Amino acid sequence: MANLKELCKKEDLLTGGHRLCSGCGAGAIARQVLLAADTPVVIGSATGCLEVSTTIFPYSAWKVPFIHSAFENAGATMSGVESAYRSLLKQGKLKGDIKFITFGGDGGTYDIGLQSLSGAMERGHKMLYICYNNEAYMNTGIQRSGATPLGAHTTTAPAGKVKQGKEQNRKDLTAIMVAHEIPYVAQSVVGHWNDFISKVQKALATDGPSFINVLQPCRLGWAYKPEDTMVLGRMAVETCMWPVYEVVNGEYKLSMKPKEKKPIVEFLKPQGRFKHLFKPENKGILDAMQIEVDRKWEKLLKLCGQAS
Repeated sequence: MANLKELCKKEDLLTGGHRLCSGCGAGAIARQVLLAADTPVVIGSATGCLEVSTTIFPYSAWKVPFIHSAFENAGATMSGVESAYRSLLKQGKLKGDIKFITFGGDGGTYDIGLQSLSGAMERGHKMLYICYNNEAYMNTGIQRSGATPLGAHTTTAPAGKVKQGKEQNRKDLTAIMVAHEIPYVAQSVVGHWNDFISKVQKALATDGPSFINVLQPCRLGWAYKPEDTMVLGRMAVETCMWPVYEVVNGEYKLSMKPKEKKPIVEFLKPQGRFKHLFKPENKGILDAMQIEVDRKWEKLLKLCGQAS
């Protein structure tokens, strides 16, 4: 596990003064990733909240090399950087160990950048891809994405007289990455720093491609109090809306198992995007959400070799 005393001695490689929203978890994610690295790193990022808020020209909050890619090609961009690095090593023009890390939001990872990410993983580039997952296209107007859960209100799947938010369950991107048979895949969440940093350290030590899907509440799109970001992250784990686990060379391992699995309404109630679901006529949607969470949790327990 991550050593807090040692982490506190490290330089913070993401400066303050960026334009991320108050209560945004993306800054915490980026800081923790950089603290986890013990070697020089090159950071790539698809267009999104993290990129636009930390690199507004002519300023940058990053104290490490940073490459901004288009929405759809962050995986391909870092593939090229990692390939150039290996070529320079072979030619003797470069020495030392450098790690390559790419960030993408759920829109740029689940949807627009999926083929680029898939190609990078399939080719076996030694890089870590981190999806900071706030479950919608938050940077461009809170449109629904493949990561948006059933029932959530977004600007393109609104709750109103005709429909009650998104009508589909979210895509299981983590399972898609496992299907690529890469050495390391994991899920984590803002609010459990030790779990997340430990997984980043494991991913960076992996000889091959790695992927981490980290849930990051968005106080703007989720509509909750800014100070509750970490609380909501932990509640997602306690209700099993977002289980935290890892898959190492195809073997599943559960990272946390709630002592008492809480009902999903405890995760949903603090969020404005779900307030319409608590009308009596929408109880069926809440029931369907709980059934789906329970089904996937039982499936994960079996994959991890644990009894329910």
